[in-house]
Amino acid sequence: MRYNICVMPGDGIGPEIVAEAVKVLDVVGQKFGLEFAYTQALIGGAAIDAVGVPLPDATVAACKAADAVLLGAVGGPKWDEIDPAIRPEKGLLGIRKALGLFANLRPAKLFPELAAACCLRPDIVGQGLDVMVIRELTGGAYFGEPRGIEKRGDEEVGFNTMVYAEHEVRRIAKVGFETARKRGKKLCSVDKANVLDVSRLWRKVVLEVAKDYPDVELSHMYVDNAAMQLVRAPSQFDVIVTENLFGDILSDEAAVITGSIGMLPSASLGAANPGLYEPIHGSAPDIAGQDKANPLATILSVAMMLKHSFDQSAAAEAIEAACAKVLADGYRTGDIMEPGKTLVGCKAMGQLVVERLG
Repeated sequence: MRYNICVMPGDGIGPEIVAEAVKVLDVVGQKFGLEFAYTQALIGGAAIDAVGVPLPDATVAACKAADAVLLGAVGGPKWDEIDPAIRPEKGLLGIRKALGLFANLRPAKLFPELAAACCLRPDIVGQGLDVMVIRELTGGAYFGEPRGIEKRGDEEVGFNTMVYAEHEVRRIAKVGFETARKRGKKLCSVDKANVLDVSRLWRKVVLEVAKDYPDVELSHMYVDNAAMQLVRAPSQFDVIVTENLFGDILSDEAAVITGSIGMLPSASLGAANPGLYEPIHGSAPDIAGQDKANPLATILSVAMMLKHSFDQSAAAEAIEAACAKVLADGYRTGDIMEPGKTLVGCKAMGQLVVERLG
């Protein structure tokens, strides 16, 4: 089997972590009879520096021609003062829109080896933490119109519009139910239906979709309560599905409570176009080029790629097991370092995973 992957290293530590993930992919490919061909493309600050825009047309074309897309990270203080219309983050939003990637899957799983790094109480940690947050990615307040800043009377007023059409809610709800069906068969839909009209439509459509999934237990939760419950009792959740803005916040919260944001991958999926896979952490420009970055989230992202885009679950599970074995053997990068463990750099961590793929 041969797969074409568009690789966008991006900014900061992006090139370093992507290089290790590609190395792991090549080795697991040899083990499972898979072949990968790579096309490099520019995005974010790197694209701005090279061609003046955060998402060149050539990058969009390369992504659309690929079977999957691997992204490192975008952004950094170097580009903080430029025109907001061409900030590096516009490249990320743009490629999601161009590829029709409406579903973002973010697993927040606490590795037992990193339990000491979790910021929750030990009794809560003991109950387990394995949550999949599914965030709608192309609608809501981030993309709704009208939007802008305008003069009203003697002052400026900023405004955004949270908009969802019925079909947008239905398709993300289906992703939520299908994902829950493959896990613990529990889905929590998060909204703000006690205040927002758009949330009332969201809940109505989710309830309609639920009729097709009688084997999945559906619950509803207001977003403010969900934020609290993620800290108080995260083990109650299996899969969470929610809209764009709420999902942005809750997925970051779910990630950070594990104490290891450098460990967590993500997948952005659409109906037909290639999926985009990336670590959830940022570009970390303060450690870029110093061989200090943690590549495990990016390596676990290519495991998600193998699972969701290529239907190669055995290869994906081999990568996940190799990452767990490295941690069990006591190796740590600086972001997850703890007393009594062995500190290693980005390249060494990637090599350790490769060695455990055997």
